[in-house]
Amino acid sequence: MKKIFRFIWKTILYFFVVSIGLTVIYKFVPVPATPLMFIRLYEQKKNGEDLKWKRDWISIDQMSIQIQKAVIASEDGKFTTHKGFDVEAIEKAYKNNKKGKRIKGGSTISQQTAKNVFLWPGRSYLRKGLEAYFTVLIEYIWGKERIMEVYLNSIEMGNGIYGIEAASQHWFNKSAKDLTKNEAAAIAAILPNPLKYKAKNGSSYIKKRTVAIAKQMNYYNNPNY
Repeated sequence: MKKIFRFIWKTILYFFVVSIGLTVIYKFVPVPATPLMFIRLYEQKKNGEDLKWKRDWISIDQMSIQIQKAVIASEDGKFTTHKGFDVEAIEKAYKNNKKGKRIKGGSTISQQTAKNVFLWPGRSYLRKGLEAYFTVLIEYIWGKERIMEVYLNSIEMGNGIYGIEAASQHWFNKSAKDLTKNEAAAIAAILPNPLKYKAKNGSSYIKKRTVAIAKQMNYYNNPNY
């Protein structure tokens, strides 16, 4: 029993040391890859498709302020003020999920970033618990500006397209710093399912969603991180 408890204790200790250490490192160093990127490569190879992985890390100063406002408007309106979790959105999502089969999430940008960088896709209690843990870590160690920078450099924005610079070049043939309001809104509009939707010449649903996000952006000032 002592050996078992010693093993458990060491495992827990190593987990905290490694997780906190990685979080500190990623505060200063670009995140090289995420678990989802490798999962997508595996899926592409399994399906006999050409392997696609386009990503160019840029600093937040090289991103249009419009894309920052667009993802806040579409994904997390309280991003600059909450501490990692939007309790009201979580409660609303829980009530909606109890009413029907369609699952709606209440994840903040901080939670999405924690999941993308450190974890795997899924809805298990273990993953959600780890997501909450890493969300607290990055809120405390990184701060809002770094969270937004990592988020916009890491999320999936198309088939094999990761991060806003690659997405800007792919969808609009321009740098992320030159994105217009409507272009930023169009990219934000496809985030719920970037493998299905297109930011340019998209479906009527995406066009309507783009217009709605662009209007919502008017209610947000430039983010004060």
